[in-house]
Amino acid sequence: MLAVSPGSAQAAATAKWPGDPAVAVADSAGVFGENLSGLSFESAGVLWAVKNGPGTLYRLVRQGSTWAPDSGWASGKQLHYRNGGGDPDAEGVVATPDGVFAATERDNDEDGSLLKVLRFDTGSSAKSLNAVAEWDLTGDLPGVDDNGGFEGITWVPDTFLTAGGFRDERTKARYDPAAYAGHGTGLYFVGLEDEGKIYAYALDQAGGGFTRVATIASGFPKVMELEFEPETGSLWSVCDDTCDGRSATLKLVDGKFTVTATYARPSKMPNYNNEGFAIAPRSTCAAGRKAVVWADDANDGGHALRTGTLPCGGN
Repeated sequence: MLAVSPGSAQAAATAKWPGDPAVAVADSAGVFGENLSGLSFESAGVLWAVKNGPGTLYRLVRQGSTWAPDSGWASGKQLHYRNGGGDPDAEGVVATPDGVFAATERDNDEDGSLLKVLRFDTGSSAKSLNAVAEWDLTGDLPGVDDNGGFEGITWVPDTFLTAGGFRDERTKARYDPAAYAGHGTGLYFVGLEDEGKIYAYALDQAGGGFTRVATIASGFPKVMELEFEPETGSLWSVCDDTCDGRSATLKLVDGKFTVTATYARPSKMPNYNNEGFAIAPRSTCAAGRKAVVWADDANDGGHALRTGTLPCGGN
């Protein structure tokens, strides 16, 4: 009997993972410990990662077949809010032309949900980083448990959205970037775990101001990570061991991101608590494959990172 992804906007049979069935360890033992939760490639040689407790940002570089903290980032850099206080529970990260952003679901020093997106100056030599801009989206979203908030974030360029006829739910018309002054050159998509929904925002890059542009069903009852793959025009939503490690791809159909495929995890990868997922740039393609990396929040076997593959030509 065909498995069907629960909560999908349109039921999609679960297909086998389109890349290689095996994965490999991609970090040295004991480097990160538990709580590594989000990943994003800046380039072929730089991978950003965040830990949610304490909120920590890592700049990773390739060392042979593994990823390791860059010089000056051996233990990562602890994160704080713009006022220099707090411990943001950083669950997702994305590197964009506007900078490096983290999606956070609470302040670990306080009780209650606090759904913020934070931007950091990663060129700073400081041992800890204060946000240089922040957006508090809590009041614009459904109320969720303090451990059920933002889990993933990705960025989609305006050029792709306008070419695909992306629909703006606020205006009920085609998305027009000019309507959102100061938002940069793309929209930020955040995944709200307990809702299993994806929300697209125009963020005023001066900080604070925002407008919700779309609400999207992720294909799962819970969503743990988001990743945009420009080569295929796919918005990936990822669920962890809650959904047996399945992933879904969403593509623009009649102006709306719609689930078009659902994939099982690689058949030789156990059902890890993978909360992070990143796809290497197309420039890394070799023998028709490009790398992907997962972050295991539970640090099974003393390893938080594992790598596998996807086809270069799409899924």
